[in-house]
Amino acid sequence: MFVVNSFKYFIIVTLFLFAHGAYAAALPNFTELVEQVAPSVVNISTTQKVKPHAGLPPGIEMPELPENSPWGDLFKKFFGDKGAPSEKFDTQSLGSGFIIDEAGYIITNNHVIRNAEEVIVRLNDRREFKAEIIGSDPRSDVALLKVEATDLPAVKLADVDNLKVGEWVLAIGSPFGFDHSVSVGIVSAIGRNLPSENYVPFIQTDVAINPGNSGGPLFNMDGEVVGINSQIYSRTGGFMGLSFAIPMKVAVEVVEQLKSKGRVTRGWLGILIQDVNRELAESFGMKQPRGAVVLRILEDSPASKAGFKVGDVVVDFNGISINRSSDLPIAVGSTKTGSKVKVKVIREGKSRTLKVVIEELPSEEELADSSPDKPSKLNRIGASVSDLTEAQRDSLNIQKGGVYVQKTGKGPARESGIKSGDVILKLNGVDIKNAKHFRSLVKKLPTGKSLPILIQRRTSPIFLVIKIKED
Repeated sequence: MFVVNSFKYFIIVTLFLFAHGAYAAALPNFTELVEQVAPSVVNISTTQKVKPHAGLPPGIEMPELPENSPWGDLFKKFFGDKGAPSEKFDTQSLGSGFIIDEAGYIITNNHVIRNAEEVIVRLNDRREFKAEIIGSDPRSDVALLKVEATDLPAVKLADVDNLKVGEWVLAIGSPFGFDHSVSVGIVSAIGRNLPSENYVPFIQTDVAINPGNSGGPLFNMDGEVVGINSQIYSRTGGFMGLSFAIPMKVAVEVVEQLKSKGRVTRGWLGILIQDVNRELAESFGMKQPRGAVVLRILEDSPASKAGFKVGDVVVDFNGISINRSSDLPIAVGSTKTGSKVKVKVIREGKSRTLKVVIEELPSEEELADSSPDKPSKLNRIGASVSDLTEAQRDSLNIQKGGVYVQKTGKGPARESGIKSGDVILKLNGVDIKNAKHFRSLVKKLPTGKSLPILIQRRTSPIFLVIKIKED
C-alpha cells in the first residue's frame, strides 16, 4: 500500500512540475528584448527657475530680529526685506525619453521639459549631454529635443494600427529617479479618450508607470516603440493599474511639424459639442446613440461659414465615422488646414451633408476670447475681458463693439480706475470691435504715455486715462 501511494504521489508531482514548466515556457522572456532596446532609452533632468510663493500673509510683518541673528538672512532670502519674495530658485525635475534618430533627436513629454532653463540627457552608458529644445506641443504633450552627438542607438517605430488589445508591452524609464527600470504588462484598450485631452487617442495599459516614467517608450515584443508613456490614473499619486501612452502615430506627426517649423498646427471646426445619449438620440429621431451634437457655433468659424446649426449631430467627418463626441476633435485636428471636407450631420431627423473648409486651430487665448463664457487671461494692462453677450448688450444698450471686463488685477487698468463689469468701448482713439481686436491693440500700446480709454459703467460713458509703465 505504501509503495502504491508513493507511486501515485510521484506521478502527481511529476505532472505538476511538467505543467508548471510548460506554463512558464509559454510566458514571454523579456531579457533579450531589454538588452536590445535599453541603450535607446535616456534619463532626462531639467533645471527650472521658479518664483517662490507669495510673501507673508496680509497683516503679518517681518519680525524685528537682532542684527546678527542667523534667522535674518533666512527670512530675507525667502520673503525679502518687506515680506515679499526676493528671488527665484532652481528646481529639479526628472523624466524619461528615447532616441529616435542616430543624429541626436530625442522624444519626451512636454510636461517633462516645460519651463526648463536647462535640459540634461543621460544615456544608458552614463554619458551626459546638454539638450536643445527643438519644440514642444502642450496639446499632445510631446516635445522634441536634440543633442550634439552621432551614431546614437535609435529605436524602431511601430505601426500602431496593428496594435491589439491583450498583447504584451514593455516600458523602460526612470520612476522616482531609478534609471532604466523595466516594467511589463498588456494593452488594456486602444483609442482611449481622456476628459482633459482632446487630440490624443491614448493607449491604455496595465504596465506599472510612476512619476519619472513620463516621456519614456512603450515597446511591443518586436522591440518597436508603440507609444510614449504619458499619464496614469491614480487616487494616491502612484500606480493603480491604469497607464496611458501617446500612440506613435500621433507623436510622429507632431515631431515632423516640430522639426520643419518649430510648432504644431491642427485643423479647426469651431463648434462646442457633447455626447449623444439614448434619450437625445430618440429625440433627434435616431435609431441609436452616436455622434456629436453641436451645442454652440463660434463666430466667424469654419462651421459657421459652412452652415452648421445648433442641434446638428455630426455622425461622419471626412469619411471617418463619429461614434462618440471625443472622436470628432481627433479627426478634425489631424486634418490638414485648407482642406475642403464633407461632414454628415443629422438635422431634424434627416441626414444632410455639409462642405466645410478646415482652418487652423487658434491658440488657447484666442479661443477664450471667442467665447463669451470664458474670459481671457490678464493681459499687459492687467484686465481680463470677453465679448459681450446679447443679454449684456440689451441691458447696457450697446449695439456693437466693446468688450466686457471680467476682472482686473494689479496693473494699469486697475490704477486707471477700470472695474469689473465695465465695458471698454475705445482705446487710444480706436473703437473696440471685440476681445480679439482689444488684445491686439493692447499688445501695441506704447509705454510711458498717458492714453485715453473710453468705458461704459452701467449706462454712463466715462473717459479714463491709462498709462503703461516702462519696463
